[in-house]
Amino acid sequence: MNWTNAATIAGEIAQTWTQEGGPGGAILLFDRDGLRAEACGGLASLELALPFSADSVVRYASISKHFLCSLLLTGAPVGLDDRLGDHFRLAPALAGIPVARALDMTAGLPDTMETLWLLGISPTTSLGRDALLAFATSFDAVNFAPGTEISYSNTGYALAGRLVTNVSGQNYADYITANFLKPLGMTSTSYDVSKVPAARRAIGYRWQDDSWIEEPILGPGPYGAMGGLMTTANDYAKYLAWELAAWPPRDGPEDGILKRASVREIQRPLTYAVALPSSDPAGCARTVSYGLGTIPGQDCVLGFHFSHSGGLPGYGSFVLLLRDRGVAIFGFANRRYAAQSDVIREAAVRLVKSGAFPPRPVQPNPDLLAAAARVAKIYAAGDVLAEPGLLAMNVLLDQDAEHRNSQIAKLKTTLGSCGAAEPIKTGSPIAATITYPCEHGTLRARVLLAPTLAASLQTLDFLAP
Repeated sequence: MNWTNAATIAGEIAQTWTQEGGPGGAILLFDRDGLRAEACGGLASLELALPFSADSVVRYASISKHFLCSLLLTGAPVGLDDRLGDHFRLAPALAGIPVARALDMTAGLPDTMETLWLLGISPTTSLGRDALLAFATSFDAVNFAPGTEISYSNTGYALAGRLVTNVSGQNYADYITANFLKPLGMTSTSYDVSKVPAARRAIGYRWQDDSWIEEPILGPGPYGAMGGLMTTANDYAKYLAWELAAWPPRDGPEDGILKRASVREIQRPLTYAVALPSSDPAGCARTVSYGLGTIPGQDCVLGFHFSHSGGLPGYGSFVLLLRDRGVAIFGFANRRYAAQSDVIREAAVRLVKSGAFPPRPVQPNPDLLAAAARVAKIYAAGDVLAEPGLLAMNVLLDQDAEHRNSQIAKLKTTLGSCGAAEPIKTGSPIAATITYPCEHGTLRARVLLAPTLAASLQTLDFLAP
């Protein structure tokens, strides 16, 4: 991978961004081996004149949701199928909601700022236990039947975090630190700002009356499960490397924290896809949905990707993962709700278009490789029955052998003799369009393995040149 090119692109974007976005900020790039390129600029603390670096401690806000979902996917101490009311006294309308619905934003929980203020609750991570209990018992209806619509809810994550506290007998922050963060080696990560040395903390600011004003420090509390994580780029790189290592799906030893198949559940769309207005110069259509603490997206430049933003008084962050390219891009700034998504998307689009990070090739199934050689023999013989047992029963029902052989004869008149298959490039381990170099051109054969114990093809189509 061309990390020099990646660092150059990140640096150009970070320079423009930090000049316009706040006291300081950074763009960082990761792969499954960890932090690979960084471009930091500006100051983490105006008072102390501390420069931003990959070791500056920043509040990641709603990106914290990734960590709660990852923890709960381990099945300890709360499972996704548990009900919110199993271990927590709630209003009847909430008690039967599965934890999974609280995490994928389909619980129907009222969670607008106006709702919280009407209840006399400050919607910050320092929200007290009594205020959370008051919120959870103060209404008797959700916005819609759980699982039928989507409505972003920080309170669903606060309630799920409270379940962890109740079941484990430990504060949520202590439990996730001991059982998830430390095994990942994230030793500079916490939920309590008082534990962060002043010389390493990125102070949060807002722009007011033509000057930077320091935002109040938000302490730990029940809402910390949704947005209280404080960590560094170097520490976060360990998490992103662990997450990216779940792709491509493969056999092999697991890490003991969470199986790769379960890690991949984080990015699986669990809600309806929503079309977004195009922000790409080429008019690229985009859709997004919601997973477990992630926002899966699809477009014609980045392909499938997943992301999440974070915003709190004094901070803004955004992360985007290109799972099939093995790359993650993360940006943050110490400005109130600093918008990050367009900046990170621009970096991702430029990196993809540069060709520096091509999609990782899918390895063809061994039976597909074997079938490629047998298809070559069929063409050479001019007879689809030349390789007994290769064709599944549906193939000749779709078109009989006589007509298929007639097509092969016409192709041989045009292309002549053909050699062995070229290396297979495919997006699926069981399907491909295989190419064969011939005397007068290239033969193409579209094949698809059948789900049979003895390998066979349910599709074999020779394509016209």
